[in-house]
Amino acid sequence: MKLAGNTVLVTGGASGIGLAMAERFLQAGSTVIICGRRQDKLQEAQQKHPALHTRVCDVAVEADRVALLEWATTTFPQLNVLVNNAGIQRRINPVAQQEDWRETQQEITINLGAPIHLCHLFIPHLKEQPTAAIVNVTSGLAFTPAAFAPIYCATKAALHSYTMSLRYLLAKTNVEVVEIVPPAVNTDLGGAGLHTFGADLNEFTNSVMERVDQGELEVGFGSSEERRNASRAENDAFSAQMNARLS
Repeated sequence: MKLAGNTVLVTGGASGIGLAMAERFLQAGSTVIICGRRQDKLQEAQQKHPALHTRVCDVAVEADRVALLEWATTTFPQLNVLVNNAGIQRRINPVAQQEDWRETQQEITINLGAPIHLCHLFIPHLKEQPTAAIVNVTSGLAFTPAAFAPIYCATKAALHSYTMSLRYLLAKTNVEVVEIVPPAVNTDLGGAGLHTFGADLNEFTNSVMERVDQGELEVGFGSSEERRNASRAENDAFSAQMNARLS
C-alpha cells in the first residue's frame, strides 16, 4: 500500500499514533480526514496541519458510525483508505473489584465493535475504488496479554484475528488489509504519563509507515515486532515475565 495519492480517514486521529499516521499520509501527498470525540482536539490538530479535514464522531455510538460513512463518502467520494486507530486502555482488576459493566462494554465497543462495524460499513465503498486499503491498529499486547489491562488485551487479540480473516476474505478484491502492531509508545493511551517509558512516537511511526509504503501487511516495532514473530513458547515466557509482579 502506497502512502501517496490516497484519500484517508483516520479514527482517533486528533492525537497520538492516529495523528502521527495522519501526518505521514499528508507528507506523502494524500488527502486526510481525521475524526474524534473532541472538537477542541480536532481543532488543535488542524491548526498544526491546516490541510487536515476533521469530523466529530464518537465511534462508540452506532449512529455516529453510520453518519460518518454517509458524510465521508459523500464529501470525499474518492475515499479509499480506512484507518481504524481509535482505542482506549483501562487498567483494571475485575477479580479484585466490581465495576460498572457499561465501562467494560464501552471499551469493547471502541476497541473491537467499532472497527469491525466500520469495516463492514466502508467495504462496499472501498471495493468501488481503483485501489483501497483497511488499516487496523492492534497492539503487541494482542500476542502477549498484560493482566493489568485484560479487556484491552482481549479486544486487540480479537481485532488481530478479525484482521487476518478479513485479509483472506478480501484477497481477490482491490482492498488490501494492513495491520499495525504497536508496542508501548510514548502517548497518553490509558492516561497521561503511563507510557513515558515507551518507544518514541516519531521513530515508531516513521518505521512502520515506511514498511507499509513498501507493501508489508503486518508491521510491528521493537518489542511488538519480536512478539508477533515469536513462537507460542516464547510469547508465553514473555507474558509470564511481564505479569510476574502481579502474582
